[in-house]
Formats: sequence, structure tokens, C-alpha cells
Amino acid sequence: MASFQIEGGHLLSGTITPQGAKNEALQVICATLLTSDEVVISNIPDIRDVNNLIQLLHDIGVKVGRNGTDYSFQADDLNLDYLQSDEFVRKCAQLRGSVMMIGPLLGRMGKAIVAKPGGDKIGRRRLDTHFLGFRNLGAQFRQVPERNVYEIGARQLKGTYMLLDEASVTGTANIIMAAVMAEGTTTIYNAACEPYIQQLCHMLNRMGARIHGIGSNLLTITGVKQLHGTKHTLLPDMIEVGSFIGMAAMCGDGIRIKDVSLKNLGIIPDAFRRLGIQIDADGDDLYIPRQHHYVVDSFIDGTIMTLADAPWPGLTPDLLSVLIVVATQARGSVLFHQKMFESRLFFVDRLIDMGAQIILCDPHRAVVVGHDHSRELHGSRMSSPDIRAGIALLIAAMSAQGTSVISNIEQIDRGYEHIEQRLNAMGAKIVRGE
Repeated sequence: MASFQIEGGHLLSGTITPQGAKNEALQVICATLLTSDEVVISNIPDIRDVNNLIQLLHDIGVKVGRNGTDYSFQADDLNLDYLQSDEFVRKCAQLRGSVMMIGPLLGRMGKAIVAKPGGDKIGRRRLDTHFLGFRNLGAQFRQVPERNVYEIGARQLKGTYMLLDEASVTGTANIIMAAVMAEGTTTIYNAACEPYIQQLCHMLNRMGARIHGIGSNLLTITGVKQLHGTKHTLLPDMIEVGSFIGMAAMCGDGIRIKDVSLKNLGIIPDAFRRLGIQIDADGDDLYIPRQHHYVVDSFIDGTIMTLADAPWPGLTPDLLSVLIVVATQARGSVLFHQKMFESRLFFVDRLIDMGAQIILCDPHRAVVVGHDHSRELHGSRMSSPDIRAGIALLIAAMSAQGTSVISNIEQIDRGYEHIEQRLNAMGAKIVRGE
């Protein structure tokens, strides 16, 4: 198990550029299964989850080429026998992103294997939305108990109207990819509409799909018989942008975040501004000067500030952990309400051990009482429970006095590209060890 040793108290300065968006990459890479033509995708991040998915596609017969951050994919000779193998099921069970292979395989090949996917240990993450959508399109499921999998198939998917039970991002992406070659018209109401879903839809339309309502929660998809190749460029990763804002607030001495695609960040910058962080927009860059003090905003009626996650265009749950760390050194108190995952706030115990004043009310709510730098965090030993808590603990460790050790950093590697090298170049002191 790899670890980071972090010598805290060093100020970071300079310029950093966010990687390509992890969550978008997982969707659009799976979408290459929908055509036998070559698809070229640019700005793909070099991170564990994405690399594992690319390897999985290669294993099933997709031809993969690489030139830096540009990849080419051509799914013209898939090994359908391998899709039925125990090895394929085992690899899918280790990778959360593998679930988004189901939609394109079902849409193009008429069948897929469903194994319980891996990923973060942040509570129950059900797949009902995916399966209800496939069933609405006419797919049938058959349980194979001895292998702990479901076989799903359909001779011909048929378009229909469906109202999703939740605005699931991966569920919406999966249903879209299944529906683009279904017979007739599919209408998806309560669809997720975040920028990565919009990117997927635009890419599919360039491949020949007919998707209308992009950017809204009501999508209309007219099925086509086949799709062709295209070129696509990933957006910068909004979660990494938010993470860098948090780092700049806690231990920055003037940091510029380059090429953030500001129009696709939604309310992320404003969430940090509500904690009192000064963020200056300069074209498509963000500049965060050194924050000697920052004061938590309050609501108009004077009540305590509450930050809660919500489906897009609300605040992404992936940044609540970073915002919690930033709030520990603000002046004022904040209530954080994590509505979507029941175990994602448990990492605050590590922050409490570092000297933070946090009241964990229940699995979904925590009150952070800001120190205003009067009580600085101190170094500690801890383990990363998931990607986002991992980066939050890294930010806390860099801002703390003394040395910290974070184990299980494979979780951080799943979502952040060469993170210690990039931060050390700005003045951090992070050493990777075993």
C-alpha cells in the first residue's frame, strides 16, 4: 500500500493546469464501443481509473493507440467470447467505470454482462436507474447465481418515454448510449444535465446520433441505425479545479489555475466565495491570491451558512470534502449537508484528530467551526478512504504544522494525475513511499 509523507507549512505558488475530466473520460471512452470506426479523444488524464478502463477495452478487442494525451479507439473486432469470461467479470467488478460499458454494448451488440462494479467506499451507490432504463427500452435480465452476474439482452431496443427515478449522471449516460441506436424515439425526463453529459451528447451527435434537449433535463433521442467515428476533446476536470482552489486558499501564496473552462464550473467558484475565499477570474483562468484571513458569509437573514450538494447545476458532492477542510481555517461556522452518500463525511474524524473543530451531527451533516488560523492543524497519520476525501486530507496535511503520513493513496491516484509531482513543482514537500 503506497503512502504520502507530507511536510506541512510550505506555501505554494505559481501556475497549474487541470487535467482532463475524469468522469467525462469514463463516459466518452465507453461510447467508442458504439461504432466500428476510429474515434480520437484528446486530453485524457493519466490516472488509475481511466487507465484501467482503457486496458479493459483493449482486453475485449478494441484497438487502442496513444500519442501523449490523445488516444484513438477502434472497436471493429470485439471479442464477444471474452465478454462472457470470468476474467472479464472479475475486472469489471474492480472498476466502477465499467458499468458504463453496459449501455453501448447493449445498444450495439444487443447483450452485455452486468457485474457489481467497484470504486469508492462511500456508501450505497445503487444501479437501479440504469437497469430500469434498459428495461424500459425492452432489455431482459437473467440472473446467473453461480457467477454473481446478470446477463442482459435484447433483439432490438425500442424507444419509449421514461421518467428517471433520480437524475443519476452515470445512469443518464448509460441510457443515452443504449438509446441512440434503438428503434424509434426515446424521451428521458429528469435526466442529468451536467457538462459531462452535455459533452457526451455532443460527441454522439457528431458520430451521427440525433439527440435534442442537450443541457436540459428533458432529452429526446431519435434512434439511428449506426454511428461513425469522430474527434473529441475532454473538458478540464471541474473537481480538480475545485481542489486547486481549496489548496490555494489553505496554503497558497498566489496561485493561477489555467484554462478552467469557467462557463462549465457552475457554482463551484461561488461556493468557495461563500467561505470568504477571494477568487479572481482572468479570461479562462482563475487567480487565487494569498488568503491571510477569510470570513464565512451568512444568509440575508443572518442565519448560519449552509452548503449542501445537489444535482447539476447544484453543488457537486465531490467537492464537499475539500470545502470542509477549507472551512476549518475560516472565520465563522458552516453547516455542511451531504445528501447523496451516507458515508462520505466520516473522514472528518481524521480532521478532528488534526485539531479541527467539527461536530459530526449524523452521517449526512457536519458543523465546522472555523479557527481563523488561531488554531492551526497539526500533522497526523491517516488513510485515504476514497478519492475526494483523500485529496481533502492531502490539502489539510499541506497546510498543517509538522509531518503527516497518508496511506492508501491509490485512492487519490484513481482521480488525480501525478499529483505530488505537480504540487512539489509549486513548493509542496510530498514524498511517495511504500
